[in-house]
Amino acid sequence: MARWAIDVRPLRVPAYRRLWIGNGVSMFGYQLTAVAVPVEMYALTEDSFWVGLLGVAGFVPLLLFGLWGGAVADATDRRRLLLASSLLMWAATLGLLLQAAFRVGSPVLLLVLVGVQSTAYAISSPARQAIIARLVPTELVPAANTLGFTTTTAGAVLGPLATGLIFSAAAVEVALPVAYGLDALLFTVSLWATYRLPPVPPMVADGERPRAGLASVVDGFRYLAGTPVLLLSFAIDLIAMVLAMPRALFPEVAEERFGGGAAVGWLFSAIAIGSVLGGLTSGWISRVRRQGMALVAAVVGWSLAVAAAGLVQQLWLVVGLLALAGAADLVSAVFRQSMLQVY
Repeated sequence: MARWAIDVRPLRVPAYRRLWIGNGVSMFGYQLTAVAVPVEMYALTEDSFWVGLLGVAGFVPLLLFGLWGGAVADATDRRRLLLASSLLMWAATLGLLLQAAFRVGSPVLLLVLVGVQSTAYAISSPARQAIIARLVPTELVPAANTLGFTTTTAGAVLGPLATGLIFSAAAVEVALPVAYGLDALLFTVSLWATYRLPPVPPMVADGERPRAGLASVVDGFRYLAGTPVLLLSFAIDLIAMVLAMPRALFPEVAEERFGGGAAVGWLFSAIAIGSVLGGLTSGWISRVRRQGMALVAAVVGWSLAVAAAGLVQQLWLVVGLLALAGAADLVSAVFRQSMLQVY
């Protein structure tokens, strides 16, 4: 059993342990918002096209600021960058709370606030990911990533289920401020964990400090083009997420196929349920040598499970198939992230 159970050795490192706790708690809160925003958008517009636009609003800032955020993370103290971007994300969450409390009812404002959240995430994510390899020994990087993914996906299970309970117990007008308010409150734990991190200054190679500009981004593309392992791992993940991510349909599917209520919470949490179960039985991941082959198999498993979930009519079966997809997604994510950090 020890060979299959999740590896918890990275938790012996105090700095990583604080980061792990902060990420786990904030992820639970964030999932309240991640469900509430599409539900609010569908309630305002009754159109899944508008719900899909939330994905566009989230993707465009990632495209514009993600590369720049990585360059800045290479050239500055990653703790400071993470703290500043986290404060921006917190401000966007407070904006969602205020617009719901005052019943503004603007789909465009929702898109803008989601865009601000995504901008903050695009800036913070490279720093948050790169910090892990600086906090734990190299041999524990896969285990640390697995712990992180498992804990955050546990929040992704409990958060949507809690949101489903909130929406089933109260009208949408009341449930929305509650969900956003809890997210803003819980996010303070992540801010505390980030503040307590040690300084993480940029690494200096050959006496030259990294630059936080366009030249650094170009250098990154040049390095990526000459590293097929990373290039193809990014490509296969983009294919899976662009062509087989069903989240934009969950509010309409819950309402039209399963009668609304708590069903939306089950749909949004299903993928994460599988990720948690996959993480809790992930002791074998660190022993895999053909990581590229395992990555391909995991992405194929994800795609087939999502396709099957679209064909069935029973809620429990949809949840089960999406959970199977989530387990495959955890394996894919761990291998991709570990490859990236080690390379």
